[in-house]
Amino acid sequence: MTQLPGLLDTEAIRKDFPILDRMVHDDRKLVYLDNAATSQKPRQVLDALSGYYERYNANVHRGVHVLAEEATALYEGARDKVAEFINAPSRDEVIFTKNASESLNLVANMLGWADEPYRVDAETEIVITEMEHHSNIVPWQLLSQRTGAKLKWFGLTDDGRLDLSNIDEIITEKTKIVSFVLVSNILGTINPVEAIVRRAQEVGALVCIDASQAAPHMPMDVQALQADFVAFTGHKMCGPTGIGVLWGRQELLEDLPPFLGGGEMIETVSMHSSTYAPAPHKFEAGTPPIAQAVGLGAAIDYLSAIGMDKILAHEHAITEYAVKRLGEVPGLRIIGPATAEERGAAISFTLGDIHPHDVGQVLDEQGIAVRVGHHCARPVCLRYGIPATTRASFYLYSTPAEIDALVEGLEHVRNFFG
Repeated sequence: MTQLPGLLDTEAIRKDFPILDRMVHDDRKLVYLDNAATSQKPRQVLDALSGYYERYNANVHRGVHVLAEEATALYEGARDKVAEFINAPSRDEVIFTKNASESLNLVANMLGWADEPYRVDAETEIVITEMEHHSNIVPWQLLSQRTGAKLKWFGLTDDGRLDLSNIDEIITEKTKIVSFVLVSNILGTINPVEAIVRRAQEVGALVCIDASQAAPHMPMDVQALQADFVAFTGHKMCGPTGIGVLWGRQELLEDLPPFLGGGEMIETVSMHSSTYAPAPHKFEAGTPPIAQAVGLGAAIDYLSAIGMDKILAHEHAITEYAVKRLGEVPGLRIIGPATAEERGAAISFTLGDIHPHDVGQVLDEQGIAVRVGHHCARPVCLRYGIPATTRASFYLYSTPAEIDALVEGLEHVRNFFG
C-alpha cells in the first residue's frame, strides 16, 4: 500500500460512509472520484436527517408547540455552526439558500434592485473571470442585459491561471461588483484573492466570492478574505442537497433589498405596502430548507472534528500523488496548473484523441466514477480548444489506492481504443 505523508486515517473515515462499500456493475468496488460534483455523506449526517424527520419535524419560527420550538432551535443552531465554521462576525450574516447558484443569483438581483450607492445600471460595470462556473456567469449576464451594465472578465493564461496583467483596465472606477471563484471546479486553480480584492477596494467595488470548491476542503475565514459576499453549497461538503449559504456583510444586508417575497421575510404587511424583517430572515422567504440545514450542521460538526487543516493537508498529498501518477499516462494532458501547488483537489485532463465521454464510460465499467463534460465551465473548454475534459476530484476519504485504480483504468481505456 502506498504511504504518503500528511494522510488522514482513511480506513477509519471510510467506515463512516456506507456508500463507499458499495459494489457496482455486480462485482466492481466503487472508486468514487467525483467529489467536485457532490461529496458522499457520512452516517452522522444521514442520522441527523432521519432523526429530524422522526422526532422534530415541524415548521420553524411560527409555532409555540414543542415540535416547532425544537425544530426552530435545530435550524437556528445550524446557522450558528455555519457562522463559526466560516468565522463570520455575526450569525445574522448567514443566509440559507437552496444552493450556491441561488446565493449568487440573490446577490445579482439585490444589486439590480438596490438604490445608490450599490445599484448596478447602464453606467456601471460588472467583472467576472473566464474560469467561472456557469452559476457565476449567467446571473451576471442576466443582470447586465436587464440593466445595461457592461460585463467584463479576466482571461486565462496557458497554464490555467487568471491573467491579471491588465487588472487596472478590467477593474475601474465604474466597476460595481467583482465576482470570482476561489477554487476553480474545472482547473483546480486557487485564485489570488488578495490582489483582486485590493484592486476592487481601491475603486470602491463590492466583491463576491464563489467558495463552493473551497469551503469543503480548506479552513474558511470570511473576515480574512475581506470580501463582501461569500457563497457555497452544502452537498459538496458532506451535507445534503438542497442547502446553500450566502454570507454577506451586515451593513450591506441591512441596506440591500430582498430577492424573494413571501412569508417569514416580512415585518408588517398591509394591502398597500410591506416592511421587511431584519437579515437574515429578510432573505429567507417561505418555509426554509429546515432538514437540510440540520444536515449541514451535522456535516460541519463532522468536518470540524477531523480538522479542516488536516483535510487540506490530506487532499494536497493525494492531489500531488495524482498529478505524478497521471503524468505517467501516455497521451494524457492536464488542463490547468501542472503541479499540485496552488491547486485544489480536482484534476481535469484529456487523453489523446479519445473523447472524455468514452473515457468516462469505460472507467465506469471498472467501477471508477469520474466526471466528464465541460463541468458547467464551457468558456474554459473554448479557451483551451477542447470539447470537454475528464475530471477526477478527491476528498477526505480518497486514497492512493484509488489513484492507482484510476491510472490502471486509464491504461485499460487506452488499450480499448487502440
